[in-house]
Amino acid sequence: MLTNAVACFAVYCLEVTGYFGAAFLMALESMIFPIPSEAVMPFVGFLVADGKWNLEMAIMATSMGSLVGSLLSYAMGYFGGKPFVLKFGKYLLLNPHDLERAENFFNRRGGILTLFISRFVPVIRHLISIPAGVGKMPLIPFMAATIVGSTLWNSFLLVCGMYLRERWGIVQNYSHQIDIVVVAALAVAAVIFIKSRRNNSRAQTAK
Repeated sequence: MLTNAVACFAVYCLEVTGYFGAAFLMALESMIFPIPSEAVMPFVGFLVADGKWNLEMAIMATSMGSLVGSLLSYAMGYFGGKPFVLKFGKYLLLNPHDLERAENFFNRRGGILTLFISRFVPVIRHLISIPAGVGKMPLIPFMAATIVGSTLWNSFLLVCGMYLRERWGIVQNYSHQIDIVVVAALAVAAVIFIKSRRNNSRAQTAK
């Protein structure tokens, strides 16, 4: 089944790379790479639930990974500015529209609280460090908001993974139905993605 195969593959990768691999994946997730934390942290929770990983070590490794990735994005914005980010971000599948959303989100509110809240907002949390760097946000408040927000979000997903692992037998019993839902959701997401890309292209052409 699709869900069981994906789960086994993700757990296998984390088992092979260990805490370092989890930290590396979360560092990428905190930058502009298209790696969602929702696809990593629940499986870290699997390993903790199985007794293979230590809970505190898992949280520490993934939180440090999130901080490192966020600092790299912050540095890109701080030293390179938005033109640099747009120039090199396209090679990492950066969506300029998403960056603009994150930039507007930060500019409208600004401050440590905004940065903290953004860690729980899809898409925005991947990119918010860049406008924080462009806006020359002080480093210490940036690091504080990042580490607290990322740790809470990562821990939430990890605990969800632990809860799911303890009830994996129930999930497997309904895996066929879940497969259908997953495929349908992917199809809908693909349609929305294609339409948004077309609309963005048309808007840029019209300018």
